[in-house]
Amino acid sequence: MSRAHSAPPEPTDVRPFHVPEVLALETGDGLRIRAATGSRVPLASVVLAIDSGESGLPVERSGHAALTAAALQGGTKARSGAELAEALEGLGASLSVTGAWDATRVSLRVLADRLAEALDLFTEVVRSPSFPTEEVERVRNQRLAGIEQELAQPSSLADRSAARFFYRDGCAYARPRGGVRESVESFDPEAARQQFADRFGPEIGIAVAGDVDPGEFRDMIGARFGGWGSGRERTPAPAVEPRARERRVYVVSRPGAVQSEIRIGHPGVERSNPDYFPLRVFNATLGGTFTSRLNLNLREEHGFTYGVRSRFSFRRGRGPFVISTAVETAVTAAAVRETMKELEGLVADGPTADEVESVRDYMAGVFPIQMETTNQVAGQLASLLVYDLPDDYLASYRDYIRSVTPEAAAEAGRAHVHPEQVSIVVVGDADSVVPELEALGVGPVQVEEPA
Repeated sequence: MSRAHSAPPEPTDVRPFHVPEVLALETGDGLRIRAATGSRVPLASVVLAIDSGESGLPVERSGHAALTAAALQGGTKARSGAELAEALEGLGASLSVTGAWDATRVSLRVLADRLAEALDLFTEVVRSPSFPTEEVERVRNQRLAGIEQELAQPSSLADRSAARFFYRDGCAYARPRGGVRESVESFDPEAARQQFADRFGPEIGIAVAGDVDPGEFRDMIGARFGGWGSGRERTPAPAVEPRARERRVYVVSRPGAVQSEIRIGHPGVERSNPDYFPLRVFNATLGGTFTSRLNLNLREEHGFTYGVRSRFSFRRGRGPFVISTAVETAVTAAAVRETMKELEGLVADGPTADEVESVRDYMAGVFPIQMETTNQVAGQLASLLVYDLPDDYLASYRDYIRSVTPEAAAEAGRAHVHPEQVSIVVVGDADSVVPELEALGVGPVQVEEPA
């Protein structure tokens, strides 16, 4: 084999990438707009961010934000769900609604020359939904079936269990975003209308990307959303308390399981934390890329797993920092041992200069992939509004990443990642894994039932 085919190519410098200019506008009523326009393709994408996030709900209404979002397209005061779908199809438009922790997002994509007509339907959905009984029941029953499926699937059960054991009871993040069985069962048309009345308003803002004149778009939005809203303050970020401040091991019993799902972590940091970029680099070194320390150890060196990853879920409140993997039952304790070794080592010593350089180049290099379509750009602009990020954030993103030093990544890791406080959650065969986990000595072991 020639050298040209046997040696990997040398890395090149990060290529320049033009980020569209972000324009900040407002309607006469104060609805914030972020626009990034261009005529490369004759498309327009719009994302309205609404202050109807799951984290603002009490436990008895958990899941109602996501369920209300799912039911929003079921019909309006002027059209049935079928008529609405037919009208959108006639314009060649797509509309979707997603309820998440920090906001509900209503997204529209359409040819630019049909934008005004599509915005009429968009506004109708947002301002005058009817929440018909049959649609609400469909959404509720679908979610109840999803809960049963989550409890039956080891990976989903591990994710649910990690939230339950990372956070103190009563914290919004301790429960699934889609709610628990009891709260979902209480969801009906009146509950949907209550969530709509309580939280649908202009407190966050709207984003547009594509072949659109920003001034004309502002006028179109002003005409359709004038007088909308109540002048409420944004829902505050949820208060977060860890379930414990010392290391514990929770084994969620699945008798006879041949694999163990492992989750290790604790509450992380909020999206607004000034260490956001150093933590991104720290995490990518730990378990955020294929060449991370965790993957090289557990997958490449020991063959315990097909893959392992770590991540921070950056939310308005302190979302979880979690390491996730699945291994055969027989190597469960060994996988936990090696994971803790890598976690403790990186926190103690920090990443090397070579690791930081490699991670920075990777993260800066893949950023343009997240900005290829008008939908992606509009989604990024909506995030500026949801998290109150500066208007030059996207243009400066790669500079922020490339400015992270090994020292900054190490300091951020030591400040926000605490191996001595993690909860180690194992979903698997308790009879098989508990003795070896106890012998490992990483913390007291408790056996729990699925919930």
